[in-house]
Amino acid sequence: MIEQLPASATKIIFATLLAGAVFFLLPYLTSTTAPDSTFTTITGKRISLSQLRGKPVLVTFWATDCPSCLEEIPHLIDIYQHFHPLGLEIIAVAMIYDPPSRVVAMTQAMQIPYDVVLDLKSDHALAFGQVQLTPSTFLISPDGSIAMKTVGLIKPEAISTQLNSLLKG
Repeated sequence: MIEQLPASATKIIFATLLAGAVFFLLPYLTSTTAPDSTFTTITGKRISLSQLRGKPVLVTFWATDCPSCLEEIPHLIDIYQHFHPLGLEIIAVAMIYDPPSRVVAMTQAMQIPYDVVLDLKSDHALAFGQVQLTPSTFLISPDGSIAMKTVGLIKPEAISTQLNSLLKG
């Protein structure tokens, strides 16, 4: 036999369910606009995402001691070489814990052709939603919205398909 719950218990259950639904749906309810970050590359160049409006931009968070990050660098280089002449920019953001000298050495050793940035105060990781896992990659469409987010290894085919779509529009 099912007993009737007191009104106060029903309200508590309803409030708990509602809070859970809001927590679950919050990422879908919030804006998908990329933050207006300004980056300083390891060569001293300043890049603002607002200045790159009109172009697709791939922002990837990585670390020199991350095996998956190192595995995806050749894919990112291929993507950059293919799509950069069509307007793509790539910004690789090294995590706060990565020693700057090691980031610079790795960039040179792997002949990374795209811009590499140090996140010395974790400002960029925080701006992109408290990024903690590497690699984490954001594809920003020319209108400044986040078109794709990947945590873990990127799928080069998926990125290429999305870039082809963005560059046609």
